[in-house]
Amino acid sequence: MTRTHAPTPPGKDSIVAAFKGRIPRQWGLEAPGTVNKLSAGSRGIALTFDCCGGPGGNGVDQELIDTLRRTRTRATFFLNFRWIQAHPKLARSLAGNPLFEIGNHGTRHVPLSVTGRSAYGIRGTASPAEVYDEVMVNQQALRRLTGAPTRYFRPGTAYLDDVSVAIVRRLGLIPVSFSINGDGGATYPAPVVYGEVAAAKPGDIIIAHANQAQGGTAAGVARALPVLKAAGLKPGWLNLV
Repeated sequence: MTRTHAPTPPGKDSIVAAFKGRIPRQWGLEAPGTVNKLSAGSRGIALTFDCCGGPGGNGVDQELIDTLRRTRTRATFFLNFRWIQAHPKLARSLAGNPLFEIGNHGTRHVPLSVTGRSAYGIRGTASPAEVYDEVMVNQQALRRLTGAPTRYFRPGTAYLDDVSVAIVRRLGLIPVSFSINGDGGATYPAPVVYGEVAAAKPGDIIIAHANQAQGGTAAGVARALPVLKAAGLKPGWLNLV
């Protein structure tokens, strides 16, 4: 699900001029302006799955995708530029499925920073110009894929600083974090995934991964879906503002 109309985002030169010299004050998963819960009053939850791309990240958890399709479960897939290049046919299939909405997971899958800060040993972008490229190269690829601007952005590692948040919002996207870590970067075994996902409460945004078939994500999510349904927690799209 994507927007059919949106204002034209500012260009790279405009972003560089507007944010040059800005010093970040906060860094992490919840920098001001980042969304980690659904809108107030929401009675559902959001399942979000990152497809990270690059060396070690270009896999496909087909079992997970098939489970979501079979159970008619809505979800948001955050696609990285390199993952799209590795799986163009599957990316088109996900984008064309009315159950799913597509988010922007960056171009190189790096933390979003204006000073080069690192997370999990991955060095982030180091200037407003690099932030722009990390967001907009993939945003343009996603527009070609979906036919419309993508609304949501999650950086690689989900870490970002407050200046980068402001840039993302100036570019017309909403930076999305999470309130439940569903699979620990695709490292949790299925019982742990099940426990995390099944513990969701209204308004939670769950992060997990759809690019690591060897993990416990697919089995854990499959086991949790009936529990969520029994609790009246219907997974839906993000629908953030």
